[in-house]
Amino acid sequence: MSQRVPLTMVVHGPEPFDCGDVRTVLSAMGPVRVLVAGVMGRTAAEEFGLPVECCGAPPSTVFNAEEGPIFLLNHGKTGESGRAFGEIVAGRLRRGGLVHVECAAETVYLWKNGDADLAEKVAAVFGYQIERAAPLPRENGTTRTVRGCLPGEPVCVNGTVIGIATSERVVLGEEDGRVVPVAGLSPKPHGLEKLHRNGPVSLANAWCKSGEIRKSRAVTARHCRPEKGRVVLIDHCGHHFYDLVTPETCGVLAVGDDTTAVAGHIALHLGLPVLGITDGDLDGVVGQGFPAGSVVLEVTEGRDDDLGLELAGTIPDAPVSWRTWLSTAIAGVEDRTRVALDLREE
Repeated sequence: MSQRVPLTMVVHGPEPFDCGDVRTVLSAMGPVRVLVAGVMGRTAAEEFGLPVECCGAPPSTVFNAEEGPIFLLNHGKTGESGRAFGEIVAGRLRRGGLVHVECAAETVYLWKNGDADLAEKVAAVFGYQIERAAPLPRENGTTRTVRGCLPGEPVCVNGTVIGIATSERVVLGEEDGRVVPVAGLSPKPHGLEKLHRNGPVSLANAWCKSGEIRKSRAVTARHCRPEKGRVVLIDHCGHHFYDLVTPETCGVLAVGDDTTAVAGHIALHLGLPVLGITDGDLDGVVGQGFPAGSVVLEVTEGRDDDLGLELAGTIPDAPVSWRTWLSTAIAGVEDRTRVALDLREE
């Protein structure tokens, strides 16, 4: 007798957890294998204590690697942005069609003739309509449109804020491996500089997003980490937070405006203190939440990149007292910074 293949749900981002969409599926459909894509999605899943598997890969990569009945659960910022996200995923699939539950649009999209029976089942769970859809041809490799933007919100490429949206659609171009604003964006020059620091960027494969990475505030951890352990450097790579932090970590040195905001949000959930080095522009990427013992320094002379590199050189290759290292680190750069946030106990 053949064994039944379990139903798999790929959850994108934290909103399906924060808004209760995941619980709705689990309550109505019974045992479902839940795969979470994205660092903030993992944080939300852990906060709610739900049984999930976390994968550090884009949803399209997850779908291409899985077999059996599978669907995407997303809760976009707006109905248009949610549909646009599903279209991107569908356009990158090597396998058949995609069943995409978009809670922001209250619609189950059936991309490229996906599994109609599965679409009907999940549509019934939410009471959503079903809409058949086909992804538009992919833009050429030198152009990328970010849809569903809200004017005034940050626009990110590969986790770095490159500017502020001025319209509902932001058009980006690529020139010799560098991303350039074409329309709908008030650029942030330092953000574009950071984006290109590690080499050329391919718009065709880049992760492009507008708005906050997470709207909800992280849940404060019940227990803090040990005072003594290892300090971990997260330099403009907040999306790799879980790859770098281990049970032996006692604190985090986060370099960059956006990285500091993301690291503070996740670290609050884990009870890990953070020393953030910023240029003073956190961009509203996440709510301002940091755990006890954290300090955020704004650079007044030079750049966060250079100061972060200097402080990274002071991290010992051995366990250390967080308070001792933090005090020494701050004293070494106090003439070139100002304290923007101080959550140390008196």
